[in-house]
Amino acid sequence: MRSPKTIFVIFMAAILASCAETAMKGSSGLTGYRETGKASYYAAKYQNQQTASGERLDNKSYTAAHKNLPFGTKVKVTNIENGKSVVVEINDRGPFVKGRIIDLTRSAFRKIGDLNAGIISVQIEVVDLN
Repeated sequence: MRSPKTIFVIFMAAILASCAETAMKGSSGLTGYRETGKASYYAAKYQNQQTASGERLDNKSYTAAHKNLPFGTKVKVTNIENGKSVVVEINDRGPFVKGRIIDLTRSAFRKIGDLNAGIISVQIEVVDLN
């Protein structure tokens, strides 16, 4: 007969395996997810600051912050006004300003809009998950 400790470990391992499988299935269902709202960009003072994923912010890269999409998710961001788009990778959390759905690096924002505008209307679409 197995000890209560061994039974507990086996039980917990089964639960964790089940949760991991569910999370992976749920994530794959995000491809094609769309959202419309406002995009902003990181201020220069955040350059080299640590993001929520642990990476350092590089305003020359094409990365972004989203409130809840998984880190590593690739998102196509399209400026609604001019139709220009850029693909970015989610590596941070935010923005935490009402009405904004994504914060882009300066390079990514510049590719689809004018930095002087500061905020643009966008549609985001999940195109790939890591």
